[in-house]
Parts: sequence; structure tokens; C-alpha cells
Amino acid sequence: MSADAKATLVFIPFPIMSHLVSAVETAKLLADRDDRLSITILLMKLPVDTKIGSYTTKSPHPRINFLHLQENKSVTSGMLGAKNRTLLFVESQKGLARDAVAEMMESQKGRLAGFVLDMFCTPMIDVANELGAPAYIFFPGGSACLGLMFHLQSLSDDHSENLKEYEDSDVEVSISTYVNPVPSKVWPAKVFDKEIGFLDFVRQYRESKGIIVNTFLEFEHHAISSLSADARIPQVYPLGPMIQGGGEETDENKRKREEIIAWLDEQPHSSVVFLCFGTYGCFEGDQVKEIATALEQSGVRFLWSLRKPPPEGTIEFPGEYENSEQVLPEGFLRNTSGVGKVIGWAPQMAVLSHPAVGGFVSHCGWNSILESVWCGVPVAAWPLSAEQQSNAFLLVKEFEMAVEIKIDYRRDSGVIVTAGTIESAIRQLMDPENKIRLMVKELHDKSRVALVEGGSSYNFLGRLLENVMDNTH
Repeated sequence: MSADAKATLVFIPFPIMSHLVSAVETAKLLADRDDRLSITILLMKLPVDTKIGSYTTKSPHPRINFLHLQENKSVTSGMLGAKNRTLLFVESQKGLARDAVAEMMESQKGRLAGFVLDMFCTPMIDVANELGAPAYIFFPGGSACLGLMFHLQSLSDDHSENLKEYEDSDVEVSISTYVNPVPSKVWPAKVFDKEIGFLDFVRQYRESKGIIVNTFLEFEHHAISSLSADARIPQVYPLGPMIQGGGEETDENKRKREEIIAWLDEQPHSSVVFLCFGTYGCFEGDQVKEIATALEQSGVRFLWSLRKPPPEGTIEFPGEYENSEQVLPEGFLRNTSGVGKVIGWAPQMAVLSHPAVGGFVSHCGWNSILESVWCGVPVAAWPLSAEQQSNAFLLVKEFEMAVEIKIDYRRDSGVIVTAGTIESAIRQLMDPENKIRLMVKELHDKSRVALVEGGSSYNFLGRLLENVMDNTH
């Protein structure tokens, strides 16, 4: 390849905000580090609005561009109702993706260095193979969880075990990326249902040339070492923490952000507990009342992101309450006036980095965990779905750096966590003497060092770039 010709790397993220933003942050890291690289982020069009539009209108870097695929008319709402809808959707996009990349490479004079595929976009490995380029996987979760996925896929495929038998059992399984045996109660619910096809994705990770993980060596040393020692797992590149900046920032959200920050500015240092449960996080009325009671009884200052559940049977995101009083206990807002603030949408990073915030009640999505570490704010773990239970297990049981609310909680289980449990966890979390504060502070410092020259993630990024550039000779 001539010195001035560009090598092109094609990213295919799953087109929802949490996956897209991490992918864009990874693309920026790569582009910043090597000016021979240009990056195209291929955007598939889901038939539901995932609110990524405003984020993808301007390029985040001079050598990164967005390429929007046309809508595939054969994607029907029936497909969206299917259990394995993610797999079906990505399969339906393969022809469009292949043609778009082939056409783009024809018009450019550079070489195709490879594909970086989201954890849910593994069917696109077929496209990479057709175009003679290697595929890397981008896994936006942690490496302990990645090890759990590989272990369960191997149990199913190599040992013919029916994972359904583990559901609702008290079994604990030794998994190499964890020090403690991992109870099946904290495995992602999707692995118990064969029809969803979750392990089909994981099986294909093994066909990739490498796996990029949003984590860092000092945080998950045991898990990363364990993955690196397994010859059946492709090379793992921990490049994190890649922190999500703003994401969607409408004028309305800017106004809300200013109002929230102004309120926090008036609160004492480390005095506020922040409750926020992610993009999909919401509770039904009975559970909302228990949280409200816990907050009122604890007397702790709070900022609570309260979201309205979407209509039953839809795949929409939680929304905003016109009036939160309709779901809160009578008198709650009056009684907590001056102590707490109930909001809808929250600018999570801006809140966590505010000096008034001293604790974070979180659903333990991986991005949120990394943000809490980056900002040095300890967590009370209340997972809801996806891989959040195993993340909560990691923080509470493995690292002993978080307070437990209920680590095997599942939002669709009908279980109500009582006000007493929540209140006790919040008091522990906000105790200035709690030893988890020191641990989080240490990790906060290490997370910054990992990314700078000579740091662990910086060095892994160098290795990944060498690997990518070797593909273009």
C-alpha cells in the first residue's frame, strides 16, 4: 500500500444509542492514533425510532464518516415481534451492507482493512468474508461477562447442555473469568431461551480476528488474563474506559441539564444520591412507591430520574411523565421539597461528575459502571435486565466495591423490592466511612492512567492498530 493511500475500517454498530456511542468513541481512538486510517460507520435503519438521528448528522472526526444504509422494505413489524428479531434484522441487512461497502471501496483508492462489528452484528462476518477482509468484534460490555458468554456457549455446543435447566435454579458454576462461582440467577435471561438465538452471536465471536472490549486491565485484570490465556478465544483488546459524552442533546434536554446542574450547585459536597436506571430503566407504580418511601425515610438528598414505562407489548423506550405526582405517594414531593428533585431524562455524565453527587443507585449497565468509576462515585446495584445481573455480581461479590440492593432482581419477575431494603442500601452507600469509597477512588485514578501514553489501554490500542494495518499489505 502506498504511503499516502488510506486504509479503511468499516464499523457496523447496532443502531441504538448505547451501542452506537461506544462504537464512535472506539473509532475516534483509532483515528486519532493513526492518520493512515479512515473509518466509515455503517448505519442500519431500524423500523423503530431509536433516537440516534441527531447524533449521526455531523462527523465526530475528519477521518470518520457515517454511511446510512437504505431501509430494507422486507423488514416487517412481524419480524420485530419474533423472539430472535435482532438476528433476523441483521441478517436482512447483509446484502445492503455488502453492496454499500463494495461501492465505497471502488470509489476510493485505499484498501479495506477490516470490519469492526457490534456484538449483535455477527451475521456481517459473512460480508467481511465475501469482501476478503477480517472481522473484529466490538463487545460493549465487560470482559468477565464476555467470558461468561463463551462459557455458556461452550456448555450448550460442546457439552450438549440445555441451559433452560439452569433457569430458576440455585446452581453456581465456576467460570474462568470470575474468581467466585457464578450463580445461574445472575446469568442474562436471554441465554435460557434457545429461540432468541443469543448464543448464535457468541459462537461467531470465535470466528473473528480479535475482540475489542470496553474495559481496562487494572479494573478486570483476572478476567482479561483468563481470556488471553484461552487458545479458543480470539485476541482480546481492552481499550477502555470509553466514556459516553452527551449522546442526544436536544434544546429541551439542554434546558433540563442547566436546571439540574443549577440544583446540584446548591447542594453540599458528596451529599446527593443519584438514582438512574438507563435507557430502558423504569418501574411500575408499586415499585415507584417503595423507592419514594425509602428516599423520604432515609432523609438523604436525592436526584431521581423517574421514567414512565412504555405501553404494554410495545418495544418503545420509557417516556416522561406529564406529572410525576400521578405515580408518587401523596405528599411525597411536598415532604421532600428542598431535599430532593424528581426529574425525567438525566444528563448522566454531567450529574456523576458533579461534586455534590456522592452515590449512584444504578441498573449496572456497563457504560454506567464505567462512568461511575471514571467519576469516582460508588454504586448501589439494582440490575433490571440484559447482562446487568452479572455486572452487579461482579461489583458486589467479586470486587466488593458496591452496595447490593438486589443483584438477582429481574424487572419482569413481579418481585417488589421493599422500601426498607432500598433505604438500608442508600444509607450504606452514602456513609462517608464506607470502604467502597476508597476502592472507587483508586479505580478512578487508574481509569485515567490506562488511556494515556504508556497506559494499559493505550498499549493495547497500539497492538490492535498493528494488527489492522498488517491486513492492508
